Amino acid sequence: MDFLTKFPQLNGTFLRELSKTIDSGFRDLTRAYGGAIESFFDPLRVFLIYAEQFMLRTPWIVIFLLIVAIAWVASRSWRITLLTGVILLVIGVFGMWEDTMKTISMIFVCTVISLVIGIPLGIAMARWSRVQAVINPILDVMQTMPSFVYLIPVVMLLGIGRVPGVIAVVIYAMPPIIRLTNLGIRLVDKEMLEAADAFGSSTWQKLKNVQLPLALPTIMAGINQTIMMALAMVVIASMIGVQGLGQPVLRAISNQYFSLGLFNGFAIVGIAIIFDRVSQSFGKRLQKHTEVIHG
Repeated sequence: MDFLTKFPQLNGTFLRELSKTIDSGFRDLTRAYGGAIESFFDPLRVFLIYAEQFMLRTPWIVIFLLIVAIAWVASRSWRITLLTGVILLVIGVFGMWEDTMKTISMIFVCTVISLVIGIPLGIAMARWSRVQAVINPILDVMQTMPSFVYLIPVVMLLGIGRVPGVIAVVIYAMPPIIRLTNLGIRLVDKEMLEAADAFGSSTWQKLKNVQLPLALPTIMAGINQTIMMALAMVVIASMIGVQGLGQPVLRAISNQYFSLGLFNGFAIVGIAIIFDRVSQSFGKRLQKHTEVIHG
């Protein structure tokens, strides 16, 4: 009857010994190679520090005009540009400018890293089905694993600070750009590829001149989703020392400061709206431009 009422499981002593073995092995790994791993990620730390210093040390009016100008160039919409300006002004008036700049620099660095790694992986998946068969299960794990779980090995290897936070955010935010780059290239019309072959295009020329331009709207959707997921990870990453809007929200949760959490939460939402509207509008413009060229 015990077999029917209680699920059979491994011996408790065996499970404890297995856990001890895994934990001690991971600790030995961090002690032996922790310094080398930290040195490997030093360029990432420097990149993040420079990006943050640029956002903080540049006069606020310059950063304000720069972001508004980027919003206009990308969207060519006065509504989106005006919305961007209003959100930034409200953030500044409520005293959240510095934390917002730290968050934007963090999102910028994480997005750049995600694109540098994710787009080539997406291209490789579209090019070789075996690569897709290997990477797809990894992406499934990255997207389904709870975000808190990412923090455990990263913190054990690198400790508390900016770099572990960036790595955790990148792991969480990268799958959309990989999947949508792969999807966009695979959806390119075969007739276009046959026409490129007829003109004697090499594999690189087909990728550069046909596949990537036609897949660009889909890739932009992947970039949009990557940015949104990176923003969603900001509060969680603040638990391991990532500075920005996430830390006041975490402090508000811990100490029940309702107004502090509310204001900084709205600031995160405001930044998300800016990134979302600008990137979506830019993607639509690219799609229209592509349709005109290849129509």
